[in-house]
Amino acid sequence: MGEHLARNAGWVLAVVVVAAVLLYAGAAVRRWLFVRGGGTVECSLRVIPGEGAPAGPWRLGFGRYVGDMLQWHGVFGFRTRPRQVIHRRGLVVSGRRDPEPGEADGLLPEVTVIAVRDGARTMELAMGDAALTGFLSWLEAAPPGSPVDLPQAE
Repeated sequence: MGEHLARNAGWVLAVVVVAAVLLYAGAAVRRWLFVRGGGTVECSLRVIPGEGAPAGPWRLGFGRYVGDMLQWHGVFGFRTRPRQVIHRRGLVVSGRRDPEPGEADGLLPEVTVIAVRDGARTMELAMGDAALTGFLSWLEAAPPGSPVDLPQAE
């Protein structure tokens, strides 16, 4: 009886390990497929709700530039559709800051936080220097006549 129970427990453990490996491999392949197409940057995102409500949690992910949109995908998950889409047309960058000590633990090291408004939605993006330079260049490269509002250099 004990040998039978040990054999069943071994199979259950093997199935759990194989499932975990397959989930990890699936997430890695998904990310590789996005990155191989180019135009991707690592950036964390959090949504800022209306007045008086606390900001949402930081979510790790990556952005992918597709035409006049920045498509944001979470690192963890299997969705191929973006979780957030930020449109270049009418985008307002309303601030730039260093992460506060309490929030820096949940972010990648050496990032800058920028607040952006896309229509009625307000969110913050946390990016490294190279990704931030690329993001601002993408905004400035908007076609003539596109209403893009960038903050003045401090």
